Amino acid sequence: MAELDPINLVTDPDELINNFFRDFPESYTQQEEQKIRAAWSFLIEKTGSLKRKCGKPYCLHPMRVARVLAEKNLGADCIIAGLFHNILEVDSECLSEIEEKFGKDVSVICSGTAKITGLKIKSSSIQEADNIRKMLFAMVDDIRVILVKLADRLDRMRNLKSVSPEAQRAVAKEVIDIWCPLASRLGMSDVKSEMEDLSLKYSNPAAFQQIKTIVAQKKAERAEYLDKAVKKIYTATEKAGISVSITSRAKHFYSIYQKMRKRNKEPGELFDLFALRIICQTNAECYTLIGIVHGLWKPMEGRFKDYIAMPKANGYQSLHTTVMCDGKPLEIQIRTQEMHNVAEHGVASHWLYKKGTNRDLVKAEDLSIINQLRALRDEDLSNESFFSELKNELLGDSIYVFTPKGDVKELPAGANAIDFAYAIHSGIGEKVVGAKADGKIIPLTAPLKNTQIIEVLTNPQAHPTQAQYKAVKTSKARQKIHSWLAENDPTFIDKDALERREAEIAANTLHSKQVAEKLREEKKKKNVSQKTDYTGRVVIENTTNFLVTMAQCCKPKPGDPIVGYISRNRGITVHAANCLTFLRIPDIEKRSVPVEWDTTERKKSKKETELREQNKEKSKQRQIEMNRFKKQR
Repeated sequence: MAELDPINLVTDPDELINNFFRDFPESYTQQEEQKIRAAWSFLIEKTGSLKRKCGKPYCLHPMRVARVLAEKNLGADCIIAGLFHNILEVDSECLSEIEEKFGKDVSVICSGTAKITGLKIKSSSIQEADNIRKMLFAMVDDIRVILVKLADRLDRMRNLKSVSPEAQRAVAKEVIDIWCPLASRLGMSDVKSEMEDLSLKYSNPAAFQQIKTIVAQKKAERAEYLDKAVKKIYTATEKAGISVSITSRAKHFYSIYQKMRKRNKEPGELFDLFALRIICQTNAECYTLIGIVHGLWKPMEGRFKDYIAMPKANGYQSLHTTVMCDGKPLEIQIRTQEMHNVAEHGVASHWLYKKGTNRDLVKAEDLSIINQLRALRDEDLSNESFFSELKNELLGDSIYVFTPKGDVKELPAGANAIDFAYAIHSGIGEKVVGAKADGKIIPLTAPLKNTQIIEVLTNPQAHPTQAQYKAVKTSKARQKIHSWLAENDPTFIDKDALERREAEIAANTLHSKQVAEKLREEKKKKNVSQKTDYTGRVVIENTTNFLVTMAQCCKPKPGDPIVGYISRNRGITVHAANCLTFLRIPDIEKRSVPVEWDTTERKKSKKETELREQNKEKSKQRQIEMNRFKKQR
């Protein structure tokens, strides 16, 4: 882990940058190296004397982030943006200087990462939804913004030991909820797996240590088991004339932890903790190899997956199978070297090669998550529950199903035929009455399965129902059905809106109680007796010159504590302070005005005030006349 990383033992800036180019000797041209060195000098100039809370130099973290990006073979601009990813926290005015010295691309990435750094993605609130929206939409402008931020998160997870256990758990939760699924959607499996393992280490240290101990204990036993399987495959491929490389692949701790929870087993009871990966040269060889493997061992039913013919949304391609080898399940992946690059680096592989062919690389514009975000950019995503569903849809597990014409539709796991219909077109979703999967009638609400061919049956008389609203999983289907029901179905009760209304009523009740209490206190201070003579009129801001309507629901009487609000058609409406109808008025706090009963004392006081004002005016006029007379003389 990071605490053993030699870079943490080096603090001299010159040695750090020299080590960087020593470790990545052929990654950058001489001109790019000069640009990166200039960026490093700029960073040291801005932050050279600063230290982190742990006492280490400020520049160590940016250098580690740059190294993570360099391991992905990303370009010079991305490396420089990695060095500068949080420099705006130190000098908020240096963005224009960065653009002038290092170019527009670097400044755009720095600006994007700075915005995301300022986001607090912790609580399940509308603010969280808005923050996640900003983060996801940042990818649309330049995918490298998120690549830099993922490198930043990975390094922070590697160096999380120095913070408190509470902070460790909070960061680990954020990484599992947001950053790991995002890395997965971008196809960066190595980053995702390492962050998942580190998150488990800090969120559940006991489980992490238990898995680590058992995996270490059974390492020799499994190594012997895998060696036998590898030798059989090499022998068979040599006979077939296919050149391959085979590696054993240890299951990540978090993956084992998830299997323990799903199967309710101890780690020692799990057999499939290791797997094999076969790398070959061509797609055709992949399919030949799957035949060879299935000839050596019996495949387990339902465990073969062809991600070459149908790649995942993040561009991942491979053949997966699980076979019974010596009485134990053995997972095997088969892919080409190009597929392996994409599987490990995902969208980052778009920048892997500076020259030559790039036909197999994943491009940002081809990722379904990017296209989804582009389509949603102009939508109103202010509804908290809707965006929560959208977040799960974008970052959760997916299935892939076909239309009868062969078009692929990506849906969240658990989606049904109604979701599929809306994914094709809203008009089809509104008229759906039935569906077929692979030619067989299925219930509309049945979860769809990977690779099914779905046919939608419609009726022009059909319309959305409340049952459909409860059954759908996609945000698009829910939003469209909700809009139709709210407009056309008088029996529709929006539970989310109802909950918000109840919360509003509770706030109004508190406001009303506070008003009533304030009136009682004022009455005590003034020591007004019960025999006070009221005029029957209501005073608003020391005047009675307003259109006032007495509420008929509570019929407040002179002397009762009262509250008023601005009604749309009847001026000021006055209620008793404890009136239940008043408590249910929307936005009452914003619309309420202070009111009180007019009394004879107030009336008398008002007349005296008016008389004093008149006397002042007369005195003023007399003085003006006297001054004029003196001037004439």
